[in-house]
Amino acid sequence: MRKIVCIRLVIGCWLIGAMVGVVQTKLIFSLPFCRSNKINNFYCDIPPLISLACNNTQFNEIIMLIITFIIIVGPFIVIVISYANIIWTILKHHPAGMRKKTFSTCTSHLIVVCLSGGSSTIMYLRPKSSYGMNEEKFLSLLYAIIAPLMNPFIYSLRNNDVKKAVKKVMCDIK
Repeated sequence: MRKIVCIRLVIGCWLIGAMVGVVQTKLIFSLPFCRSNKINNFYCDIPPLISLACNNTQFNEIIMLIITFIIIVGPFIVIVISYANIIWTILKHHPAGMRKKTFSTCTSHLIVVCLSGGSSTIMYLRPKSSYGMNEEKFLSLLYAIIAPLMNPFIYSLRNNDVKKAVKKVMCDIK
């Protein structure tokens, strides 16, 4: 990838992120809240805030749906298509030894993508009527803590020294 393409991608991500933040903040601040201002969640997020509003939030939910498709589902689909092409190319043109190494790399990345993308998609694409507090807390925990916490473990298991240490610990437990 050329340096200018990389710079443009970074600037695009920053601009889209800033725009989404401004739009969501403006929409949330335009809602009237007539119930408690306490959110029964681990952190302040858009779905719990929308559930506290006392009038019709359909417009906010539609905007959240559109943003979710653009920010989460769109890139997820591109990643899945990219990996399908990689897998197809590897199966078609490369020997078995190279396939194993490629699939090892692809698998660890796809696990991380599915954990983050899957949990955030479920969290933001559910209709307001299906928000249950326990379910909401679990999804928040999965999305904000568990998925990022799993990254180092998933990627480090590709390292041979880490694999040997894990096998040794597992054998010592038995």
